[in-house]
Amino acid sequence: MIRFEDVSVTYEGAARPAVRGVDFEVPEGELVLLVGPSGTGKSTVLNSVSGLVPHFTGGTLRGRVTVAGRDTRTHRPRELADVVGTVGQDPLAHFVTDTVEDELAYGMESLGIAPAVMRRRVEETLDLLGLAELRDRAIATLSGGQRQRVAIGSVLTPHPAVLVLDEPTSALDPAAAEEVLAVLQRLVHDLGTTVLLAEHRLERVVQYADRVVLLPGDGAAPVCGTPAEVMAVSPVCPPVVELGRLAGWSPLPMTVRDARRRAAATGLRERLGRRVPAQRPASPVAAPAAPLAEVRSLGVRRGRVDALRGVGLTVAAGETVALMGRNGAGKSTLLNALVGLVEPGSGTVRVGGAVPHRTRPRDLVRLVGLVPQEPRDLLYADTVGAECAAADRDAGAEQGTCCGLVSGLLPGVADDTHPRDLSEGQRLALALAVVLTARPPLLLLDEPTRGLDYAAKARLVGVLRGLAADGHAIVLATHDVELAAELAHRVVLLAEGEVIADGPTEEIVVSSPSFAPQVTKVLAPERWLTVAQVREALA
Repeated sequence: MIRFEDVSVTYEGAARPAVRGVDFEVPEGELVLLVGPSGTGKSTVLNSVSGLVPHFTGGTLRGRVTVAGRDTRTHRPRELADVVGTVGQDPLAHFVTDTVEDELAYGMESLGIAPAVMRRRVEETLDLLGLAELRDRAIATLSGGQRQRVAIGSVLTPHPAVLVLDEPTSALDPAAAEEVLAVLQRLVHDLGTTVLLAEHRLERVVQYADRVVLLPGDGAAPVCGTPAEVMAVSPVCPPVVELGRLAGWSPLPMTVRDARRRAAATGLRERLGRRVPAQRPASPVAAPAAPLAEVRSLGVRRGRVDALRGVGLTVAAGETVALMGRNGAGKSTLLNALVGLVEPGSGTVRVGGAVPHRTRPRDLVRLVGLVPQEPRDLLYADTVGAECAAADRDAGAEQGTCCGLVSGLLPGVADDTHPRDLSEGQRLALALAVVLTARPPLLLLDEPTRGLDYAAKARLVGVLRGLAADGHAIVLATHDVELAAELAHRVVLLAEGEVIADGPTEEIVVSSPSFAPQVTKVLAPERWLTVAQVREALA
């Protein structure tokens, strides 16, 4: 159905190809997973299928890409729209209407599908993706995860033969991600739809893939094979595979179920049962000093929706708190209230003794910094270097401060690179560096690992741990259960705008079937959270 024949893509002004020697085939009715470190060209490969490369992006494409027998060199994106449905990393760039139901119908209207058929397909898609309650909502009022589901739904309604998805679960909570992946499985197995997707959160998707294509980067040819074959050599792998490598299991487990059986059969669970997991640095929440941030009985209403109701939260210096919960639970709204972007309808918010929404931005930036879900909201310069220079000036920091942070988070990115030429994960890292330049005592991050590979996530964890050790308080809203297990002292669970749990990470995530990390599920009932803890115990 999709065929790459020795494909190389070089963008205008680039010193080397974004991808080189891509040669593989995706048969009809298969789900193929594209993996690799950030910046290795996954999005370029995906956009080549829909014809966006090179017709929209420019540059030079060598070799040939065919989809359902159509050559993308001679067929522009509009001539492939009836065959290929595409969802990129940024759902906002995908939307053309204002409401959920209109967006689901738009693609079918463009293809001239009969109104009666359109109505039926819209209803089916609303049910498939759990969007029925949102059908009349304005897209601008939806959370990031809800927007991602709408974007996926809008390409499902025309029933394309090929689906191309870039980070389809990156902004979804664990339950919503499972629902979306179950829908994709149903399309593949029952309807013969061909799916090519790229995803960094491999723990969610690798078990669903028929085959995996690894883009190693540095000009190396792609590696194709079964999930077990490719994961054995891949530089990026989910925790369950990393645990299998550590334990020396062969073949490597792809699912928690397989790993649990291997852990029991090889005696790993028994060996670890006689040991105690290494403890991370204790949270300073009991320290007598006043908290850096304090929220009391906070209520926020957005239109007809109570985004937050009676929320209370305190954050101490040196503490890392993970806000978790399903999409639309109020996590982003709480972060926006802490940074002054949302005015409380009731209750109080104080950060460093100041009321955020009444504090001048130039003063507030030295108290609290927010890295939003959409990093482009913070980036306005034409080059990475100019962005860093502006950040140094705005923060009153020593020249080169921001560049130093960028080199740690984004090794190998040149100063003259335009921010829009970075991948989603790279833009996020640049935005984080811009915010950190002012070294605010309170740092807020909204989905900080969206678009990051495992190596980039490890670098981010190192930076955030260093900041916490220096006394910075960190609050992050995340669906990444592995990040919370690795980093957070506390987990606060939100549901329908209310706090339903607040406690040490070990207590909250171990008792949650949705928010438990893979290692916890494999080694339950013991309280192991990360592969690093297991490695240290076995050593």
